[in-house]
Amino acid sequence: MNEGVSSNLNGNVNDNSAVIRVENVGKSYNIYEKPQDRLKQLLSMGRKKYFKEFWALKDISFNVVKGEMVGIVGRNGSGKSTLLQIVAGTLMPSSGSVWVSGRITALLELGSGFNPDFTGRENIYMNGAILGLQKEEIDDLYNDIVNFADIGEFIDRPIKTYSSGMAVRLAFAVQVMVPKEVLIVDEALAVGDELFQRKCYAKMEEFRRQGGTVLFVSHAGGTVVELCERAILVDDGELLMIGESKRVVNLYQKLLYAPVEKKEQIKHDIRKNVNYLGQNPQNRNYLQHSPNNYSRSSHLVDFVEEYDPGLIPKNTILYESRGADIYNPEIVTVEGKKVNILHKGRKYIWRYRVRFTKNCSNVRFGMLIKTVSGLELGGAATAKLGNGIPFVEQGKELVIEFAFIPKLSAGVYFLNGGVLETENGEEVYLNRGIELGAFRIVIDEHSTSTGIVDFDISSGVIESKEASSL
Repeated sequence: MNEGVSSNLNGNVNDNSAVIRVENVGKSYNIYEKPQDRLKQLLSMGRKKYFKEFWALKDISFNVVKGEMVGIVGRNGSGKSTLLQIVAGTLMPSSGSVWVSGRITALLELGSGFNPDFTGRENIYMNGAILGLQKEEIDDLYNDIVNFADIGEFIDRPIKTYSSGMAVRLAFAVQVMVPKEVLIVDEALAVGDELFQRKCYAKMEEFRRQGGTVLFVSHAGGTVVELCERAILVDDGELLMIGESKRVVNLYQKLLYAPVEKKEQIKHDIRKNVNYLGQNPQNRNYLQHSPNNYSRSSHLVDFVEEYDPGLIPKNTILYESRGADIYNPEIVTVEGKKVNILHKGRKYIWRYRVRFTKNCSNVRFGMLIKTVSGLELGGAATAKLGNGIPFVEQGKELVIEFAFIPKLSAGVYFLNGGVLETENGEEVYLNRGIELGAFRIVIDEHSTSTGIVDFDISSGVIESKEASSL
């Protein structure tokens, strides 16, 4: 275990407020080369080993406190699902201990716990009974479960006739409606359509606001950043870090897209910087130092774009180069003036340079705008997939420009940039920069918009003739 790793914000593994406490948990499996080795092992009475030990989890420790929603990210085969199964109690650890306070429900596999020959209605009652509910309690919850699942007449058909999406809808509806203190969800929600996913995430957020605790695995980094204050990064059974979700997801993606020969070095760098875990997300600073307060009037007639040298991203992450280097990122006006204090509704250019260190084919470039919390607002690529620059030779240097109009409310936003190549029929990142640049939208004293994006909404209040005649 890395020293200082914990689920609370102060780095205390023995936090008394923890709802989930995982201490030094490991999970090993015996791998036999031949089927007969199992019999040999049984007959040897432990005097000889006919197997190799494979540790799916190694010395994992963390806490989750009441009311938290914590995401777990990691590459395929990293041990995420094994960890959830141990916390849920469906799998026993080989070493260490797990303590969970209160009733726990878990959605770990698609339709887990369902009998395929039973109808949806019958499975609701069977699952409710397994979760410790009396029939009267299930009766009270039944309509809410059915309405949330929204599978219509299929509720009275056998589960084996369901599509995978319908099965997960019903499974999640049962788990989310049953009274509990802790909810554990694996990647199963990825099967549902976008509207149902949004419905599920909204329900989890509502559960968290009411004091519930959520632990879930997702490969969707944006979802983890949006929903979770903190996240856990697991790789090859090792807990690499726990911390601010945006930082964890950024490093996870860097590890995910790195060349094979660079992955161990990246993991070493993450371990070395593990002290970042103690930072309180409530008090974190995203910039090198606080920029000036640009609260003066931002009327278009008076406003002049400026460049604040203090508005520099603190958490810039560059992927390992696979043949391209990104450098000199900047925002300029259409006249070419370097700026980062912007006015919404005016046009600007996000620009960065790329130097190629190998010959590349079918090359595209991209940009992305994100909020302080890491929510991806939107971006663009220089071409559609498959329609990039056919060939770029080694040593070539290009300037990449994206003209954009930030129709955003006052605040600080971040910019990404990336270079992609089609390699053996698959598109891969040659390089990518996360939080390469930052800009501030100044307060518009004349604006009545709310939220993040300004949709240029006009409004009016009209007296109803019918109301006035009453």
